[in-house]
Amino acid sequence: MCTWLRSAGRVLCGLQNTPSTGRECQQGSCGEIKRVQNFDATKNFRTTVKRRSCSTEIALCNGGKYIFDRMEKVINCFRKNPDAAARLLCFPWAGGGSIHYARWGKLVPSSVEVYAVKLPGRESRAKEPFSKSMQQIVDEVVSVLLPELREKPFALFGHSFGAMSSYATAEYLKRVHNLEPVHLFLSGASAPYSEARKNAPKRSELSDEEFLHWLTTIGGTPPEILANPEILKLFLPVLKADLHVVENYQCPRPDGPFLSCPVTCFDGKEDIPHDLQAWRDVTSGEFTVQMLPGSHFYLKDSSNEKVILDLITKHLETAEIDYL
Repeated sequence: MCTWLRSAGRVLCGLQNTPSTGRECQQGSCGEIKRVQNFDATKNFRTTVKRRSCSTEIALCNGGKYIFDRMEKVINCFRKNPDAAARLLCFPWAGGGSIHYARWGKLVPSSVEVYAVKLPGRESRAKEPFSKSMQQIVDEVVSVLLPELREKPFALFGHSFGAMSSYATAEYLKRVHNLEPVHLFLSGASAPYSEARKNAPKRSELSDEEFLHWLTTIGGTPPEILANPEILKLFLPVLKADLHVVENYQCPRPDGPFLSCPVTCFDGKEDIPHDLQAWRDVTSGEFTVQMLPGSHFYLKDSSNEKVILDLITKHLETAEIDYL
């Protein structure tokens, strides 16, 4: 079964056959693939796919080895539900993967479909080079998800580095595509234009010894990772690369609110103080702060996670009614 690659609006493989796969394609005048039929002789499987977008590439099935589309590459979704009323797009913290948020898809009602972002340099993308800038992250996510974001209401969630990624994505979507989320959830971070953020030390420039000491103090990293030199060799470059991106991400304080959706900030009561109030500047809508017990990775606690997901679900169900 072939999957789809959204890209520059051209056919990647054309009309080709492999020993195990027959294919019949119909193209629109713009080169858009209107219909594709695949027949895998080894699995006796047939499917018909229809797409409207002209920014579509079709991937070639080669000898039963399937090329996954860019959605599968960039997004982890444990429970796919095309009929969901809203989508929640989650960005990882520095050094983090997609699993923590992808599992939320099984913890929230079926009315919400959870997309967890997979960044380069980790998980199934471990062989890819790290992102060099925040704009590079935003460009990739938006290029993959834009049709889905236009399709139905969506919200953004991010913790720490993920909060910055969420904000940068929301700002870009509004400025370039006039799209905005129905809710923006931000956790464990000062606004990028706040004085607290501008004066924050650059952790990515610390020596490995100093960096490990800092990791130990903020918590959240499993002790078995910190105690294993071989694992640390894999983990530290990912974390430092993400910190380099966020530490060099600069944006001015908004002249005025550019969003109208509600913004909710979460934080751990025992974490270092963050300038959460500065996030108020981004929206003319409702602004709330929810403090929960714990330090920087308070959201890993199961009771805190339940509070967060209950609040997200409540807001998205309300937003769905307003959207309709």
